[in-house]
Amino acid sequence: MNEKELKKLLQSVKKGSTPVDKAFETLKTLPFDDIGFATIDHHRAIRKGFPEVIWGKGKSAEQMIGIIKKMVLKKHPVLATRVDSKKAARIKKLFPKTKFYPASGVLTVINSRIEQKGKGIILVVSAGTSDIPVAEEAIITAETMGNRVEHVFDVGVAGIHRLINQQEKILAANVIIVVAGMEGALPSVVGGLVSRPVIAVPTSTGYGASFGGVAALLGMLNSCSAGVSVVNIDNGFGAGYMASLINS
Repeated sequence: MNEKELKKLLQSVKKGSTPVDKAFETLKTLPFDDIGFATIDHHRAIRKGFPEVIWGKGKSAEQMIGIIKKMVLKKHPVLATRVDSKKAARIKKLFPKTKFYPASGVLTVINSRIEQKGKGIILVVSAGTSDIPVAEEAIITAETMGNRVEHVFDVGVAGIHRLINQQEKILAANVIIVVAGMEGALPSVVGGLVSRPVIAVPTSTGYGASFGGVAALLGMLNSCSAGVSVVNIDNGFGAGYMASLINS
């Protein structure tokens, strides 16, 4: 249940078209559902504007199915990250509206139209093709949260003319997510071109001295371009979520 649905229920009680007992039954499990292995926070959509998101890694298919059942019952859009193909196949058998994105491991179960909340375009830029899985996680997150999202892939600093060629798209965006591994230079370059917020996502792409994305993370944190913020290594979800908050 989101804020709009809660207000609708309360208005219905006020008008007398919904009995108090029925409303009570609906609200009784609204704050959370304790299903033993998980305590599902149904209040999150009301507090934060978007429901709880499922971290798939480390959860069994059965555990994920149990959580999804409760979320679907409350009419929440389901977004799960770091899901492998075997778990996704089992989930899809029970929930026909399941969509799985194997490159990023993102899974969604959305049974109703997503309300468009974004006021502009979120642009996701990847430095290289190897950064696309993290970029895709950001894209699906932002789209599921009700935003129009566009992308530009493989425009890293090794061929900066590729980025300049996309200047029209870059300048039209309201928020820009820049995903890069190696030395993590691309967000600084993009930040120097625009007057919009830039969210930098370091990836674990790179040779040994990249230290699994630490080099890119430190490079982005030390950006000389103002207006660049940084999320954790490979955290496309965090970038998509933050971009959505900014865009709404």
